[in-house]
Amino acid sequence: MKFTFRGVRGSIPSPGPQTARYGGNTTCIEVRTASGALLILDAGSGIYALAKKLPPGPAEAHILITHSHWDHIHGLPMFGPLFIRGSRVHLYGAADAAGNGIEHVMAVQLQNNYFPVSEAAMAAEIDYRTLAVGETLAVADATVTNVEMNHPVINLGYRISSGGASLFFSGDHEPFANPHAPGTLDHAACQRDIAQREAAIERAVTGVDALIMDCSYTRDEYEGKRGWGHGTFDGALSLALRCGVKRLYCTHHEPTRDDEQLEAVFADVMARHAGQLGQLQVFLAAEGLTVELA
Repeated sequence: MKFTFRGVRGSIPSPGPQTARYGGNTTCIEVRTASGALLILDAGSGIYALAKKLPPGPAEAHILITHSHWDHIHGLPMFGPLFIRGSRVHLYGAADAAGNGIEHVMAVQLQNNYFPVSEAAMAAEIDYRTLAVGETLAVADATVTNVEMNHPVINLGYRISSGGASLFFSGDHEPFANPHAPGTLDHAACQRDIAQREAAIERAVTGVDALIMDCSYTRDEYEGKRGWGHGTFDGALSLALRCGVKRLYCTHHEPTRDDEQLEAVFADVMARHAGQLGQLQVFLAAEGLTVELA
């Protein structure tokens, strides 16, 4: 199994010379299973670049959506195979808080006010599958499981296993916090819920060959961003070390940060954790980076 980053920025595309080294497209990761089947994690603007790398003609693709915020879906209507007869595109994701299934993600984007082409004009066969939290499914020769992360909307983190290798992608994830006063019944109940959810995430992450994690902020920046739904470099490192991960890939780069600033904050984090990482390898995600998992 191998994967390639096609989009690594968070919130909004930020193309230009100052982001050329790591890339300015929003979240999209191409995954190839042991048999070569195509799985795609999220459909940010990077999915357009992914489509241009595919061979000409019809394609089959399985697109796993973590959540429905714009930067994770706004490239979907521009995915080339949707317009090629003979293509088959499978779209997976959770229902929203109102109970709308994953097909709602496509329907909303294709309203005439927002996009000029309707789904009826798309030549591909489109299959929708709304996932339950914790569901396990077989996709080609891969096993895909999910777990609910911490975000203002339902966000599924996905574990993909194929050919003896495994990866986990968090989508967007913020550290859990208990808003209630210590010593109160509400605090105790909330803490139990947090413990259960953290344990579920750790079970999903444990032992993966690659953890791809939301690292939007530094620990100092996070103090002013609480509740925005994003994580920190330090939080990702802590999770990777607790779960025996082999490699950590930091992604969802802050769009206001240019390449030099990104490298500077990464160097600071790595310096602070020097001597604590053991066998863990840590990388900044970059567009075009391909990782082959043995």
